[in-house]
Amino acid sequence: MRMRRKKHGPERIAACSELLINKGDDIATAFPHSELPLCLEIGCGKGGFACGMAAQHHDINIVALERVADVACLALEKAKAAKDDRPTDNLRFMIADAKDLLEIFPEHSIDRIYLNFSDPWPKKGYAKRRLTYADFLKTYRKILVPGGALIQKTDNENLFDFSLEQFEAEGLRTEYVTRDLHNSEYNEGNVMTEYEKNFSSQGMPIYSAKVIFE
Repeated sequence: MRMRRKKHGPERIAACSELLINKGDDIATAFPHSELPLCLEIGCGKGGFACGMAAQHHDINIVALERVADVACLALEKAKAAKDDRPTDNLRFMIADAKDLLEIFPEHSIDRIYLNFSDPWPKKGYAKRRLTYADFLKTYRKILVPGGALIQKTDNENLFDFSLEQFEAEGLRTEYVTRDLHNSEYNEGNVMTEYEKNFSSQGMPIYSAKVIFE
């Protein structure tokens, strides 16, 4: 995601420091209820999904990871403004790159990973940058608990087809696949992202899959 640099961005991020995990921090001590299952959203954008999940699911902790600091700034401010919507203090953000996941999270510490409308990197030769490329899937296997899940949502059919191929190649068990999430049985309880609301309003189908790392 590209956007203009936010005015006073570092100061605005610092004002939300209670919601921010810095690289090197102990994830286990970041939440008041560290015993709850830990979920990770990779590429949280403006934070709509993470905020919605945290508000609806008081029985999980969520780390929302975003590579671009100016985007994370907006997500942090949204989460801080919606603090009263969360029944428990269960949401944190991290400004970091997905390629550094093994340096951030201990092995087998994540219960679920969410990939929502990730950059499809459509150009030839960019496949290794896609968050469902085999190398990323191997990383997810290391940080997910045995039996942990990855849930993907995208509007890009080519990325979805690529992802399904990668899932199969890595021997992952597919719990569900749908090419029209909002008109499927899997839409119950679905928390939409900002992108998703926009795409849905235009009648575009949402592709989704859930795979299990056993």
